[in-house]
Amino acid sequence: MLYRERLWVPLTWWLLGALFVLSLVVAVGAYLGPTWGVLAGLVSLAVAGAIFAAASVVIRVEPSELVVGRAQIDVHYLAGAIPLDKAATEHRSGPGADARAFLVMRPYVPGAVEITLADPDDPVPYWLVSSRHAERLASAISAAVGAKGGLH
Repeated sequence: MLYRERLWVPLTWWLLGALFVLSLVVAVGAYLGPTWGVLAGLVSLAVAGAIFAAASVVIRVEPSELVVGRAQIDVHYLAGAIPLDKAATEHRSGPGADARAFLVMRPYVPGAVEITLADPDDPVPYWLVSSRHAERLASAISAAVGAKGGLH
């Protein structure tokens, strides 16, 4: 494995979720009683935890493939990778975006990597993937592409 990163929901989002659960416990508890309030809090905490856990994504660069969440692509179909800072990420995911691009973006991650595809039969021109370590991810992808030689 050349690179691995997991994008988790940040702690501040968990704290906001906990505050929401607490407000739900107080509201339901005041209306229906403390037992129902605690039960509503436990259920909403489980739902929030499941949503936040499902929002995490694993990015892996193997010598033969790139895996981003459930998507995977052989490195033969990759042309290269460019690390993007916050401003460039905002531009490429907003006004400078191509509607055909494959996006795996997380609003709480400021940087991203633009991964150019080398497959003329694929209508997707590039992948745009959030990364907390865009330079390292782009380097790992470039190393894998360089080792495989791209699409022939």
